[in-house]
Amino acid sequence: MVFSSQIYPFERHPESEMIRRAQNVFETLRLRRSVRHFSSEPIPMEVVRAAVLAAAQAPSGANKQPWTFVVVTDPQKKKTIRKAAEAEEESFYGGRAPKTWLDDLAPLGTDSNKPFLEEAPALIVVFSHGVDPGGKKNYYVRESVGIACGMLLAALQMSGVATLTHTPSPMGFLAEILDRPDHERPYLLIPIGYPATDCRVPQIVRKAEEEVLVIV
Repeated sequence: MVFSSQIYPFERHPESEMIRRAQNVFETLRLRRSVRHFSSEPIPMEVVRAAVLAAAQAPSGANKQPWTFVVVTDPQKKKTIRKAAEAEEESFYGGRAPKTWLDDLAPLGTDSNKPFLEEAPALIVVFSHGVDPGGKKNYYVRESVGIACGMLLAALQMSGVATLTHTPSPMGFLAEILDRPDHERPYLLIPIGYPATDCRVPQIVRKAEEEVLVIV
């Protein structure tokens, strides 16, 4: 099969502008934290829509775009999701998780109680597609959807929206509650909104540059 092509409309910038933009991105993303205490104040859906569409520009294996982003604002749906998620989390914290995992989580103060699933004005549930609707295999699905989720988190942070990545395991209940087709699998649950006025987050330290960056 021969694919059509087009000239890439890439816009170059002076080096000083490139550095300024890169530093602005770093400074914005440097402040991103996982928020577990949300205000119930609504956020603009146009912002959410734009962020999701930005995420959907992510590269994917063979351009299969194996993702669906479901935005949940209905209070009853959020309540149902919270109840199902907490049931799974109670099993996780109550014995399914190994002690080493629980020890690593302890400084963050997390437990099976997940009020943010109702408090946040919206949830974004990301679904991956191992196959397309016709049953044809997709490629590099986890990698592709992971890249899209990273772009989504960055777009929301840069737009002034706080986020949390939540992965209750297993997450099959999300497909049932949201009535998703059989070829979609829950990948990530992202509560979004404004932080509560008294929102507190754990004090953490990121790895130093020399621990994460290698230039050869």
